Amino acid sequence: MVNKNKDQSTEEKILAAAKKVFIEKGMAGARMQDIADEAGINKALLHYYFRSKEKLFQVIFKAAAGNLFPRIQSILTSNLPLFDKIEQFTNDYIEIVIENPYLPLFVLNEMNKQRDNFIEKIFGGKPPEMHLLAAQIEKEVKKGTIKKTSPGHLIINMISMCIFPFIGKPMIQIIMQLDELQFRNMMEQRKKLVSTFIIDSIKK
Repeated sequence: MVNKNKDQSTEEKILAAAKKVFIEKGMAGARMQDIADEAGINKALLHYYFRSKEKLFQVIFKAAAGNLFPRIQSILTSNLPLFDKIEQFTNDYIEIVIENPYLPLFVLNEMNKQRDNFIEKIFGGKPPEMHLLAAQIEKEVKKGTIKKTSPGHLIINMISMCIFPFIGKPMIQIIMQLDELQFRNMMEQRKKLVSTFIIDSIKK
């Protein structure tokens, strides 16, 4: 009789190992043997749980990005006023990444290693409709609500101010002498700080 608890424990061990290997080597560079070694099991057992590296990657990525990308897409294409949209974007992005701190590096590695396949995996081959946000920014400029602002630079500022602290986490913790709890508290503060900083920089 199959021990379900043991099966679940082994599967969780495999997923944790795969996550670490994919982050370090990317999808293209990772091998099933690497994952088996990291999990402390033999490759035959790994194949019993997951038939291929691709299947394993899909499980890892779906769990990691399944909440982030659809939510961000929804915010950016919503009918929210611009300032509310900026606040919602920064709050939700940082909230999700606080719970999945490996996600930004995971995404960056995959984008650099296999850009086209990555776009297909996360967006179904259709990138986010950023032109809608750009049009909204240009409309607010014409109305005089905000200063003349480059939509591209504003979008980059929003993304980079949310993502960099997580990518640079080891350096930030060393320089600022922060433990895990202190770093998390700082990220919680950034939910509001980032949106306030960006809005103050563009509004008249």
